[in-house]
Order: sequence, then C-alpha cells, then structure tokens
Amino acid sequence: MPSPATQRLIVHTLLSLPTSILRLMAGGGVVYQGGRTLDPRLQYLAAQNRSAPPMSMFTPDEARRGGAATLALVAGGLEPGVGFEAVSIDGPGGTIPARLYRPVVQDAQAPLMVFAHFGGGVIGDLETCHAFCSILAKTGRGPVLSVDYRLAPEHRFPAGLEDVLAAYRWGRDNAERFGAPAAQAAIGGDSMGGNFAAVVCQELKKAGEPQPVLQLLIYPWVDVACESASMSTYGDAFPLNRATLDWFAGHYLGPGDSPADPRLSPLRAKDFSGLAPAVVVSAGFDPLLDQGEAYARRLKEAGVPTVYRCYDALAHAFTAFTGAVPAADIACREIAGLVREGFEGRIA
Repeated sequence: MPSPATQRLIVHTLLSLPTSILRLMAGGGVVYQGGRTLDPRLQYLAAQNRSAPPMSMFTPDEARRGGAATLALVAGGLEPGVGFEAVSIDGPGGTIPARLYRPVVQDAQAPLMVFAHFGGGVIGDLETCHAFCSILAKTGRGPVLSVDYRLAPEHRFPAGLEDVLAAYRWGRDNAERFGAPAAQAAIGGDSMGGNFAAVVCQELKKAGEPQPVLQLLIYPWVDVACESASMSTYGDAFPLNRATLDWFAGHYLGPGDSPADPRLSPLRAKDFSGLAPAVVVSAGFDPLLDQGEAYARRLKEAGVPTVYRCYDALAHAFTAFTGAVPAADIACREIAGLVREGFEGRIA
C-alpha cells in the first residue's frame, strides 16, 4: 500500500491530465444532468468511487476514518499568510475543541467568523475545513473560529447544534481578543454546518440577542425530510447521495425527534424576517441543491439582504477539494470574496 503522501501525489498527477483524457478514463463522454455538466475532475473521482462500498456499510467511526483519509488526498493546504492555534471553549457538554485562524494582514474592522464543518452531524473534524477556513481568514482579512462540535450517534441532536451556538456566543464575546470588533461575530458552515449556522441565527432571534454580522450557508442541509426535485435528479451524485443523507439522518435524529422541528429543519421556520444578511451557496450536482436555493428565496422574501450563488459544475463538499479540483478552489475564493463584501455591508 503506497504511503498517504504517495497516494496524494498519484491523485494530483491523474487529476492534472487533460480534460479529454480524464473523461475517457471516467468512461467517456460528459455527465450532463438537470441542465448541468459535471466538472471533469469530479467526473473522474465519481467514476473511481463507483466500486466503493456505500457509507451505510460502515460504522460511524469507520466512516470518519475513511472520510478523513479520502479528503486528505484532495484537500488544499494552509493558505500562505495565515496562522492558526488551538483554542478550547466551555460548552454545554464539556470542552469544545476549536481552531482559530488569523491572517498576517488583518483588518481591525473585520468580524470574527465562527465556522462549522460538513459531515451530516456524524463525520468530519477540524481538518475537514482546514484549507477553506484559511481562505476565509485571508480573503476576509479577519479571524475564523472553526468548531469541532460533538458528533452523532454518540451525541445526537441537538448536541452539535448546542456546541456551535455556544461557540458562536463565546466567539462573539471574545472577538476583541483576536483583533476583531468587540461584541459581534459572523456565523458560517457547509452542509450540516450550514444547518447549524442557519439555526443559530433563528435561535438568537428567539432569544432577543443581536444577529450575527453575516450568515454564510454553503450547500446547507436545511430540511432533513425534504423531497424536492434535486433529491431525485442528483440522488446518486458523488460524493453525497440520497442513501448517505438517510444514513446521516438515521444516526443524527433520535427516536422522538420530528423533522418538522425548525431546529432540525430551519427551512420550515415560519418567520425569516430580521435574520442576519446572508451569503447562500449551492453546488449543482448535489441532492441538497434545491434547499439552498429555497432558503435564499425565503430570506429575500422576508427582506433579508441575501446573495445566492450556484456553482453548477461542482458537487457537494467542494470546499474540501481545493487541492485537486481547480474549479473548487476558484469557487471557494469567490465565496470568501462575497463574505468580505458582506463584512463591508455590500450585500443588497
């Protein structure tokens, strides 16, 4: 078995081949679904993944180890000009590990961003969004606090959500320590992390607390029982498919939890008014595509300043593919630029 470094080199070398060769190696032709054409590098990776066992064949711990090893092959590195340190936060279930990123060139007016990684509430850790958080820090020119929240099924709903909410409040209350404006922060996340970020805004509203400066929702899972068209059109997509979503939900929800609970499915909330300005992003080849679009629409209808982007050629989890898929790297930098615009109040 080649070493992880050798495996990474092999993957990067293969993915650097011309598009025509990659498509040929993936079975020929293009992948065209729902009016979208899949990026050739993701097409190749999807083809290589077809023979892999589904996630439902693994225990959560096995899925965590396997997912981490796979993502390490395609992940980007730490952005130049960004440093990081470990921090610990007192949470409702004990200490919450976190990682604080700071750019060398920091804008004293840029707020701290609290960020929650993807993984369906079951897998993922601080490495999952390591490269992307450093991109956010450098382009946003402010600190980013990445949260290693509790995972299911060891800690089912609402444990992870409660950790992210506690981390947001801690970040907001300690922002000045990290060179950011006092008593304010932004919140962000991708997939289940996007769910948490959306719910945090709704929970703060209920509590009568000020809203975050900005909410960043990347391919958010905001309705755990959604049956929209994209759940069928992209139900067999790579790396996230319908079966994996069901596996996540089976571990994350407890027997008495209702998908209609807005803390599980924030898209089902009745009132979206007064929530934080938003940057909402979808991936084209993603069963969750419709959910991000629907959430952005609900925010706009409620008068919330919102920017929506869909990266048609990309797939779910693209924030973790910046080291091997150039289109994913470009998208992540564009998203970070939108965050910077949001910090400057330029979202209409």
